[in-house]
Amino acid sequence: MGRPRAFDEDEAVRAAVGLFGGRAYDGVSVDDLVTHLGVHRNSLYKTFGSKRGLYLIALRRHLADDVRPLVDALAGASDAAGALRLVTSADLRLLLLAAVERAPVDEEVAAEVTAALAAVDRAIADALGIPADLAAALTAAALGILLRGNPDSAVTALTRHLDPLP
Repeated sequence: MGRPRAFDEDEAVRAAVGLFGGRAYDGVSVDDLVTHLGVHRNSLYKTFGSKRGLYLIALRRHLADDVRPLVDALAGASDAAGALRLVTSADLRLLLLAAVERAPVDEEVAAEVTAALAAVDRAIADALGIPADLAAALTAAALGILLRGNPDSAVTALTRHLDPLP
């Protein structure tokens, strides 16, 4: 019988979400994880299997804790501006980094990212009663706004110049 785990796994995953969301997968070393999560290297590997194993768990936690509530909130969006504001005010850093850094090279990450973005698209389409391709375009616009920064002024400018959408 081994020693009991000396760290809170839930807290470690939560900290990993922040670390990967701030630096991306390739910007985080195992030493960074050990330091920031407050775990021993052996415990990290025993609990999560690998850096990638922890990353997948952290990504899924981010999707459950940050993206799922966004999808639920989008059900209450009454117009395109409201939907854009909801998406651009959500913490989607890890999702965005996963989409551009890991999804092209990791099928499992790609599947998680694709499913999450499809859920956002569906929520927008359902809430606004618009076609799926238009909802996907709104999602893409919102994510682009997040990547460029200053989402409030960008959403205001975009919605001011769009033809009125539901």
